[in-house]
Amino acid sequence: MPEEPTSKRHLFIRTCNLLESFAIVLLVPKRIHRVESKKQESTFYVTPDHPYEILLFFRCHINTRFGVSIDICGVDCPSQEQRLRVLYQLPTTQYNSCIRIKIGVNEITIVSSVISISPSAGRWEREVWDTSGVRFSNYHGLRRILTDYGFEGHPLRKDFPLSGYVEVRYDDLEKCVVYELIEMAQEFRYSDLASPWQA
Repeated sequence: MPEEPTSKRHLFIRTCNLLESFAIVLLVPKRIHRVESKKQESTFYVTPDHPYEILLFFRCHINTRFGVSIDICGVDCPSQEQRLRVLYQLPTTQYNSCIRIKIGVNEITIVSSVISISPSAGRWEREVWDTSGVRFSNYHGLRRILTDYGFEGHPLRKDFPLSGYVEVRYDDLEKCVVYELIEMAQEFRYSDLASPWQA
């Protein structure tokens, strides 16, 4: 049975994406240590020392032109050695594609800021620091953006309790916002969600 033309087209596009990805790795060696390509998007794994150089390359090189920083986010993977991931998603309107740049860091590693390349990255870097705890160098406006100033911890980390540490409410008698420690009506119960029917 012959293959459909659309599947041949997708195979051709995927092959072109892989070739482009490996050509980029050859242009910037020692900065990118792994490349993955799924569907029409490539993911580049970069060392934490060099996101500035890599993003500058992807923005300015004639074959890439990923000029817009659409999103920067933080992901917590506590089972891995480099617990935190910083993901940059970069689209290009010229070539109608999108790439991801992933950087693995731990709690004390500082990632260099890319605010001088993309001014819109400042808001995203503040959000990643606030919610995940990844610190950025050369960015002097690093302060809380989604949580309160007195907030302790980073809510998107897996070790942060779901209920939090304090409760914030408006007290109508005192006419102000009140912070209170959380009172649990019952003790914390650990639930092992493994199914007894699966081996």
